[in-house]
Amino acid sequence: MGEIVLKQITKSFGDVSVIPPLDLTIADGEFVVFVGPSGCGKSTLLRLIAGLEDVSSGTISIDGKDATRLPPAGRGLAMVFQSYALYPHMTVRNNIAFPLKMARLDKAAIDRKVEAAAAVLNLTGYLDRRPGQLSGGQRQRVAIGRAIVREPTAFLFDEPLSNLDAALRVNMRLEISELHRSLATTMIYVTHDQVEAMTMADKIVVLNAGRIEQVGSPIELYSRPCNRFVAGFIGSPRMNFIEGGEAAAEGAHAIGIRPEHLALSTESGRWSGTVSVSEHLGSDTFVYVQSPEVGTLVARAGGEVPVRHGDRVWLTPQAGKLHRFDPQGRAMSREKVLS
Repeated sequence: MGEIVLKQITKSFGDVSVIPPLDLTIADGEFVVFVGPSGCGKSTLLRLIAGLEDVSSGTISIDGKDATRLPPAGRGLAMVFQSYALYPHMTVRNNIAFPLKMARLDKAAIDRKVEAAAAVLNLTGYLDRRPGQLSGGQRQRVAIGRAIVREPTAFLFDEPLSNLDAALRVNMRLEISELHRSLATTMIYVTHDQVEAMTMADKIVVLNAGRIEQVGSPIELYSRPCNRFVAGFIGSPRMNFIEGGEAAAEGAHAIGIRPEHLALSTESGRWSGTVSVSEHLGSDTFVYVQSPEVGTLVARAGGEVPVRHGDRVWLTPQAGKLHRFDPQGRAMSREKVLS
């Protein structure tokens, strides 16, 4: 079992509170992603779970047992960091085997576990190489392999893909997701990249200034954000926000519409404006429009769109896709929509 329960957890450094009282339950076998901007407390929260930081108050339970004061080695968790932290003079085999040797397992058991982890991670052909002979993605797989052989209650990942280039990040996202499915072990993953969160998580925890803003599945957070912060953080490009008369007409302080929910036309529509930038990405085109009525809006259109800087265009929000927010930034019902 890999259930982890946080009850009224807090963390302060002197007089500075970085994690106000926080409750969270992570179910056995879940892939949970902590996401938020830099400084939101996501890595601190992960380190509290790992035991690398002491909690100021509250309790942490792992498998139904109080682990609040246990040392990291006694929690049954394995952590994978942003830096690979591999021993450069050791082979891949010895790097993966290191925690087992420290635990004084017999050689046959060590060899069996190392070979099994290498097979899962496609490292069998690299076991006799040293880290300097590997790519960044291969080194990260070695670090993950070192965690796998410990057969932990849960894996903790602290921005493990930040040092990789874009193509490798995509590949490693897929590999970690496949690893979760094959191991069926609880995983907690920290990232500032909401795309990683959306594509990998069973459940996303959105953090802001140490507080949990919302917990839910990727589609729940995308479709039904509880406030303006979550609405603006989840989704790429970010949600468009409109204030003033257009929002007031909807009975809201602000309204939001995602770029993919704005229809772009060169003939007619709800709001008119002038194209400032058109980003052609092949599969999509992002069109930035300066509108005298509502300010700058971004529209996402499929394929190539024949518009350029200075063109006049019209934007119309899709029915039922408008988000409404009150003066405190809280989401309101979406009963009213623009006609």
